[in-house]
Amino acid sequence: MKIVACHVALLRVPLRTPFRTALREVDSVADVVVTLQADDGRLGYGEAPPTAAITGETLGSITAAITQHIAPRVIGEDAADLNRVVGLIQTSMVGNHSAKAAVDIALHDLWAQHHGAPLYRLLGGGCAQLTTNLTISVNAIDTMVDDALDALARGYTALKIKIGKDTDDDVARVRAIHAAVGDRAVLRLDANQGWTAKQAVRAIRRLEDAGVPMDLVEQPVKASDLDGLGYVTRHVATPIMADESAFGPHEVLDVIRRGAADIINIKLMKAGGIAHALRIADIAGMHGVPCMMGCMLESSVSVAAAAHVAAARSQVITRVDLDGPSLCAFDPVDGGVHFDESRIALPDTPGLGIRAIRGLEPF
Repeated sequence: MKIVACHVALLRVPLRTPFRTALREVDSVADVVVTLQADDGRLGYGEAPPTAAITGETLGSITAAITQHIAPRVIGEDAADLNRVVGLIQTSMVGNHSAKAAVDIALHDLWAQHHGAPLYRLLGGGCAQLTTNLTISVNAIDTMVDDALDALARGYTALKIKIGKDTDDDVARVRAIHAAVGDRAVLRLDANQGWTAKQAVRAIRRLEDAGVPMDLVEQPVKASDLDGLGYVTRHVATPIMADESAFGPHEVLDVIRRGAADIINIKLMKAGGIAHALRIADIAGMHGVPCMMGCMLESSVSVAAAAHVAAARSQVITRVDLDGPSLCAFDPVDGGVHFDESRIALPDTPGLGIRAIRGLEPF
């Protein structure tokens, strides 16, 4: 099954409400969609979001990386020779993890279609049902409480609360949400690198002393501050999760060896695609470190791929943060993984199961 063409297009999807973190504010998805075409007519789909504040990539850089560097390496190659083509993608250029991820996802889609089975099964999994949390953006306290209560009404039992602006305000936000939701939802906090190590320890201990149960606190300090991350991990009772500090397999292994975090957040866009995400999960599993499967602001194209990875490594990936499609105003994908609020159902169709994507715009 030869790859004969690689097409890129722009996908725009408005969000239900603006997405706010300590790093950025976004009101719509505007992602690059990759379509790999095989000589038998099959199409494989992938996607990459421009997340300059995290990966350093923009729409322009992702498009240029794919069209000028990655696509020329894979066109003419046999999609059935998965490991070889993955290697070509990863060695096409330095960095540009999201661009590589988009093509890697499309390749895995084609490969699984060639074998006539859902991707997650070919990757070793049998869990076709997942449950995701929902992100509560940074806002005024009353707004965040209302958003949390709305999430409960929609069936969510786990909330990821964005914080990291100001420790006093952040503590007040979390305490107010906990008072409103009680034990009806698990609380996960994401500081998005917004605190120093000492600020993080003080804030987390204040919440612990106030009796606020937290499933985890994600990336409380700057991505490069592994010493600070480890300091927080050692000085609080709440599990600490590495996100921006843990991009690929090498960084994850360093975090684990240094005891800098209790949990690893895997994201396809950080890892550079499915192949490296699986490697991260396997490394973490060998060291007894649990993982979360996360996503950026992505539509159900690439989030579907993340769901397949989570299903394939469900013994290690014990938490799921794949709410990108739920944050979107509508789903542009026909077929594929079904996202119904907190419930994620993987289809019994070959590959990712995507039949078509509506609203693609040429660059």
